[in-house]
Amino acid sequence: MMVLVTGVKGQLGFDVVNELTKRGHEAVGVDIAEMDITDKLSVDTVISSVRPQAVIHCAAWTAVDAAEDNEDKVRAVNATGTKYIAEACKDVGAKLMYISTDYVFDGQGSEPWQPDCKDYRPLNVYGKTKLEGELAVAGTLEKYFIVRIAWVFGVNGKNFIKTMLSVGKTHDTVRVVNDQIGTPTYTYDLARLLVDMIETDKYGYYHATNEGGYISWYDFTKEIYRQAGYATKVIPVSTQEYGLSKAARPFNSRLDKSKLVENGFKPLPAWQDALARYLKEIDY
Repeated sequence: MMVLVTGVKGQLGFDVVNELTKRGHEAVGVDIAEMDITDKLSVDTVISSVRPQAVIHCAAWTAVDAAEDNEDKVRAVNATGTKYIAEACKDVGAKLMYISTDYVFDGQGSEPWQPDCKDYRPLNVYGKTKLEGELAVAGTLEKYFIVRIAWVFGVNGKNFIKTMLSVGKTHDTVRVVNDQIGTPTYTYDLARLLVDMIETDKYGYYHATNEGGYISWYDFTKEIYRQAGYATKVIPVSTQEYGLSKAARPFNSRLDKSKLVENGFKPLPAWQDALARYLKEIDY
């Protein structure tokens, strides 16, 4: 299968291209230099010349705090750019997989969010524009996957684990929020699942994170330091006490992933196992 992957320089796009290639698919990875998703002509030109059978759309504006001051730019990438891709997919008859986020929900309560839940109410510009991207895909195409992920980490790029390892090297103690709950997602594991999915026609909304239970960022940090052999002390604080973020964050990022198994897909391994494998892949 010929598959176009956007955001190839990001954590997920990088791993998706590797996974596709490993399985014998023809993968074409693009980033802004090859295809500017905010430019309709650029999108139409690339997709009409490549003529992919599927597009896995990983490119996004993901800097959540910076998004608050750049709403128009963020919308151009996350919403309008996604609409251009969906329209181009329709023109060539390609299926589209759009990678979305837990941030489309308001993060209230403690019940896991269901993939087909339509009770959105995003709290920040990032979440709002990713939701607009979802709606553009669902409103344009019939052959689409919308896959919401959370707390992403991969070898290729910045992420929470790399930040915590860096901070833990130079500080005896770190303060980490303990009232935002979710599950991490390792891009290497996620890439395998996304390729499993794109090889089928089991379209619709899905949630995908690693297994291993719901945790706080505080729990995650403690396990990162334990596995890395750091003695750094982790102090739990509330989001309010921490107080550094410009954008509001959801407290409840629990995503229900049972639809994956119901549709015959293999769940991701436990996040603790994913973390152990990841630490072997990076220098710290």
